[in-house]
Amino acid sequence: MSVTRQIQQTVIESLENLYGQKFTEKDFQINQTKPEFEGDYTVVLFALVKSLKKAPDTLGNELGEYLTNRQKQLFSSYNVIKGFLNLTIADSYWLSVLDRWHNDNCYGRQAMKNKKVMVEYSSPNTNKPLHLGHLRNNFLGWSIAEIMKANGYEVIKSCIVNDRGIHICKSMIAWEKFANGATPQSTHTKGDHFVGDYYVKFNDEYKKQVEALIAKGMSKEEAEKEAPIMKETQEMLVKWEQGDEKVMTLWRTMNSWVYEGFDETYRKIGSDFDKIYYESNTYLLGKETVQEGLRKNVFFKKEDGSVWIDLTNDGLDQKLVQRKDGTSVYITQDIGLALQKYDQYKIDQSIYVVGDEQDYHFKVLKLICQKLGMPYADNIFHLSYGMVELPTGKMKSREGTVVDADDLVEEMITIAGNHTKELGKVNDFTKEELKDLYETIGLGALKYFLLRVDPKKKMIFDPEESIDFHGHTGPFIQYTHARIKSILRKEQPKSSGLSYALLPLEKELLIILEQYPQVIETAGTEMDPSVIAHYAYQLAKTFNSFYTVHSIMNAESAEKKELRLLIAQMTANVIASAFGLLGIKVPERM
Repeated sequence: MSVTRQIQQTVIESLENLYGQKFTEKDFQINQTKPEFEGDYTVVLFALVKSLKKAPDTLGNELGEYLTNRQKQLFSSYNVIKGFLNLTIADSYWLSVLDRWHNDNCYGRQAMKNKKVMVEYSSPNTNKPLHLGHLRNNFLGWSIAEIMKANGYEVIKSCIVNDRGIHICKSMIAWEKFANGATPQSTHTKGDHFVGDYYVKFNDEYKKQVEALIAKGMSKEEAEKEAPIMKETQEMLVKWEQGDEKVMTLWRTMNSWVYEGFDETYRKIGSDFDKIYYESNTYLLGKETVQEGLRKNVFFKKEDGSVWIDLTNDGLDQKLVQRKDGTSVYITQDIGLALQKYDQYKIDQSIYVVGDEQDYHFKVLKLICQKLGMPYADNIFHLSYGMVELPTGKMKSREGTVVDADDLVEEMITIAGNHTKELGKVNDFTKEELKDLYETIGLGALKYFLLRVDPKKKMIFDPEESIDFHGHTGPFIQYTHARIKSILRKEQPKSSGLSYALLPLEKELLIILEQYPQVIETAGTEMDPSVIAHYAYQLAKTFNSFYTVHSIMNAESAEKKELRLLIAQMTANVIASAFGLLGIKVPERM
């Protein structure tokens, strides 16, 4: 149990014993004491003043006396300032945390809850490679999955691949027209890049044809419809839906090229899935559910035969769930897939990691699932995140201006290598060790920079800023871990059962370390990996302040040396654990 919860329970019991009334944790607040005041945690008393008919200072002193007399193992002293009861936690409490957890790799993780959660992320299209936006999505989804595991949930990581539709046919038509039989193997091109190049070629040719038709007197809207390459693409989509063997063979071949490329990227960035769904297998799902919804009067049919749901009473509008020709739309597929996920895994919660441009779609999906009475509909959660931009502005895949994920990862590794060489501390590394180190630092910088921002916020990614060894960055925290490991290679802590008086920075570090389980819980509740990222930075920064002031190997006594070795060991373990939840490796040396 965290110290804040222990304080909460102890304060409730003490208030009830002192004043003969019932109290709950909602009757008062507990905060960390502000640095300018003496104490560790503060009980805010103002909400209690009216019901107890006592002056704030009187109440504070009565409660402070009671706590410090009855709970000596937890509280060593108190002071009251204008209605705030500041409590100092006994050193023995912090030392007991250190004694128990200093070398436990499971510290912070909760017991299993017997609940299943599915986290869906990545959602790539098979007409182009992964880009910077996909990286934020993958890092968020993977991290949330790990954070939920740490909170005791059984987690299934899933991905829906958008492998059908008009955008896929665009790449296919362009390949037929311009490739002359070229393949990724014959051109020595990564498969997803190869297919993505033809998506760009399609749009280049489409623009030329539209401009030519406009020059002949057509309106822009008419030209966009009549452009021959677009008409051919639409005909190909019809043939695909009819199962035309020639089209299907090309589709399977080009998708296989893309999947090989995706797999290579996923391995590089450390992203993985337990279950992959394909839109080509799921796009007809939901049709039966639509019929069931009609029977239940959840949906209604218009005169033209199309099926809708009326969500005006829910503050939205009417939403199409099936076209008049009986074909499905995206929401139909998602309804069916939501049901399939439950049927396959009996999940208790479904988390969708999708950009904020789909906020409306997921509001509608949740409402429909609730109205259909799906078992876990109330626990559908859209982890909505803001788009990533570069200092140069927005990206557009159809124009070939997207920042490719593979290129960005390689650039980050190169920048990491250059920065590390500038520091001049890698002379004793082998070539293979340097390769691993640069990858660890480069990917760590990239992941940390994208995860340290609240998911809901849009962000600008700056590669150079992300890799600063002295700022609020992944490499700074990685360097702190490596620094501690260097100390521990010289000497490991040996004893336990500590009973030393703590100096302020020793205590400050232990207070932060004790908060780690609560940080994991908060990150899971809020679905926000940035909570972990900021915590890791605060811990690393505090350790560096501590290490600047207090020597470990030349401590003033053998007891102090032992204490600081234990603190260092626990700090390194917690940094490694926190970064593990973000999908970031920590080097043993840098």
